[in-house]
Amino acid sequence: MSRCLCPGSYDPVTNGHLDIIVRAAALYDEVVVGVLHNPAKRGRFPVEQRLEFITRSLPADLPVRVEAFGGRLLVDIAKELGATAIVKGLRGGTDFAYELPMALMNRHLTGVETVFLPGDPALEHVSSSLVTEVSQYGGDVTGLVPDVVRDALVARRD
Repeated sequence: MSRCLCPGSYDPVTNGHLDIIVRAAALYDEVVVGVLHNPAKRGRFPVEQRLEFITRSLPADLPVRVEAFGGRLLVDIAKELGATAIVKGLRGGTDFAYELPMALMNRHLTGVETVFLPGDPALEHVSSSLVTEVSQYGGDVTGLVPDVVRDALVARRD
């Protein structure tokens, strides 16, 4: 059985994240969505809520499980899970420049490969921090994040 790990903070999950997860599910027998968090830092949304956002936003029939991991190296998590690859989405060259050194270090440490999937060009401009900021100032993020996330962002600004 092939298993991959799709790591991220997902704070909050965007439609770009979901696109990568769904596409990874077509390539691997199982996808573990790893919600990574630093226990010493407070995120925009609590980890439990991020897990719920992802679970509620994905089709139920996908071979995906969503778990939280904190305070550990990504490669140690991948090894523990028996993941054959780490899957990352790339929006453009800047993402590649940021992700490549980490992918090379992860391979150096444990041999685990990183697979890069190009993101949907229609969502190239979408990031968790940007949608949060846009929503905070009253902008409409419909179509950029799942409805459950949009509703939570709107509720936070009230």
